[in-house]
Amino acid sequence: MVAHSLSIVLALGLLLLLSGPAFAAKYFEGYLPNGDFEELPKPTNLKKTVLVGKHALPKWEINGFVEFIAGGPQPGGMFFPVSHGVHAIRLGNEASISQTITVKPGALYALTFGASRTCAQDEVLRVSVPPQSGDLPLQTLYDINGDTYAWGFRAKTNIVTVTFHNPGVQEDPACGPLIDAVAIKELYPPMPTRDNLVKNPGFEEGPHRLVNTTNGVLLPPRQEDLTSPLPGWIIESLKAVKFIDAKHFNVPYGHAAVELVAGRESAIAQILRTVPNKEYNLTFTIGDAKNGCHGSMRVEAFAGKDTVAVPFESKGKGGFKSASLKFKAIAARTRITFFSTFYHTKINDFGSLCGPVLDEVRVLSIRF
Repeated sequence: MVAHSLSIVLALGLLLLLSGPAFAAKYFEGYLPNGDFEELPKPTNLKKTVLVGKHALPKWEINGFVEFIAGGPQPGGMFFPVSHGVHAIRLGNEASISQTITVKPGALYALTFGASRTCAQDEVLRVSVPPQSGDLPLQTLYDINGDTYAWGFRAKTNIVTVTFHNPGVQEDPACGPLIDAVAIKELYPPMPTRDNLVKNPGFEEGPHRLVNTTNGVLLPPRQEDLTSPLPGWIIESLKAVKFIDAKHFNVPYGHAAVELVAGRESAIAQILRTVPNKEYNLTFTIGDAKNGCHGSMRVEAFAGKDTVAVPFESKGKGGFKSASLKFKAIAARTRITFFSTFYHTKINDFGSLCGPVLDEVRVLSIRF
């Protein structure tokens, strides 16, 4: 009888746990609860497109002027790109949406979400998981069909609150960033090996790729390596770098690579442990993503005080080549950096930024 009662208590406890608001975030990878916004609000919680009430959006808490919209042509002649389903959220002046989820303390996570501006050129989306936060400038439109971003954070506690906030104030309160999907993925911090000093050399460990994310995932500027959505790598430039996969792009090796989509403003770097005065060989592969990006490309690579510029003639149909740079370490830490010399757009879409692909970065000591 006692055992039977205990089993009932355990079953009820498990049921409560599974029905709790933070349970779904325990999945290793995928959408947050109602992360695609396809669970509709009650008609009483909608006034035309405006959500009414703090809990009007299922599974989310809202603050301020938040709209629930359908993608496509809008009144007034505007068009809202919604690539990941039908519905999206627009954040008005100082508005926000948030959700509390369960995570593993100390673990690294990446949020992936669709985000784009809808009105003004200087819209910003603030993403936060306290005590960490970051502002994503949305004035640059990388793809006319809408952009997808990733943002990394390291969990401090087992329960955290994810918030998307529009810190701007526009003349039209309905203006503001558009969010059309939110997913999460736990990332495993890679380590250097005996055969390669570079962590995550082929960019295989990276953020979740949303369903229908045929445009790749943008890694926002100024991402430090400790919380980067691309583990081991720093996005130290003014513009984003694009994380691409072999399913939708031409990738030289493995399942993933990065595309340097904004010329010199799109740089990726890593700091290596080196031995002063020791010589090393840096090798890497560049190419085009077979996405219509064409022209005379050139990737510049830096290692300490040494540099190399590698040309690549792209016809936008795929292809790659390998390059190398020998360098002497001058300190116990050596920064390697890559960026594209030129700016490029797609041959059939001059409104979409693109660039050379970087993959399979390796650094080995030269033994005499």
